[in-house]
Amino acid sequence: MPAVTVENTLALPRVPQPNPMTDEDRPVVSVTTAPKGFEGEGFPVRRAFAGVDLRSLDPFIHMDQMGEVEYAPGEPKGTPWHPHRGFETVTYMIDGEMKHSDSNGGGGLITNGDTQWMTAGAGILHIETPPEHLVVSGGLFHGLQLWVNLPRAKKFAPPRYQDITSSKVALLSSADGGALVRVIAGEVAGHPGPGSTYTPITLVHATITPGAALTLPWHRDFNALVYTLAGTGTVGSEHRPIESGQLAVYGAGGAITVAANAQQDSRTAALEVFILGGQPIREPVAAYGPFVMNTKAELLQAFEDYQAGRLGSIPAAHADVHGATPDAE
Repeated sequence: MPAVTVENTLALPRVPQPNPMTDEDRPVVSVTTAPKGFEGEGFPVRRAFAGVDLRSLDPFIHMDQMGEVEYAPGEPKGTPWHPHRGFETVTYMIDGEMKHSDSNGGGGLITNGDTQWMTAGAGILHIETPPEHLVVSGGLFHGLQLWVNLPRAKKFAPPRYQDITSSKVALLSSADGGALVRVIAGEVAGHPGPGSTYTPITLVHATITPGAALTLPWHRDFNALVYTLAGTGTVGSEHRPIESGQLAVYGAGGAITVAANAQQDSRTAALEVFILGGQPIREPVAAYGPFVMNTKAELLQAFEDYQAGRLGSIPAAHADVHGATPDAE
């Protein structure tokens, strides 16, 4: 995984070990396996949150692991133009490249370790496609897309776009140097990540070497989730087994622990996990397709606004190629 890394983790700022007297380790409530499916024009995904109660995920709504897939020439696929309203999409690219454009003028190319953060807010149209050279050559494609809910007061915030390159991510080490911690948003032990959020959250990609363990201090008022991108290990002080494609939901406490098995398979150099948590919004959620609102009436209004063209229009340069905006996904 070529997401940003370092040769010597011991040269990085250390995450202090939490105080067991005041920051007790969170227990693991559940471990679920993400089913496989297809998104957009047919690229493979794993539905990371499938089967998990929305109350345990709040403020998160949805997360897909995109790939990991090795495309042959001509195979890379993306999504057509589609709308969003009422939430934020966070796309973290681990391997490969993805190109984004939206009706608000945002966009760019994200690649190894980059994050694209799009606040749909009041409404936006966007498209995600592999660049032409990747379509011609094929290649490895792997990433995550997370949907972060917006509170009622921010549902109609103006759309915005953040391009978070890998060089901006805060890099930390576990106390013994056995884990590399990449802070994308929020903060860990006082070290902030670059992502600007409406909802208080923390997003981390951690690489844990075989036989090592990572314990992070965690906000008590946040929930805590760990999704396994690759490798095998355990979660929580009870050492519940976890493997690639599984999500662990933690209970209450002041710290979370993840450990890598001493033996990994021949394709996996380390345990790779995406660690996320946030302050629950605790508001009603009415979600359908590309819209996340508070009531059914607001959902219907979102569809009407989209059909009437009030969520934006495809830029002329793209409209010539892709034609009219397709129906909502």
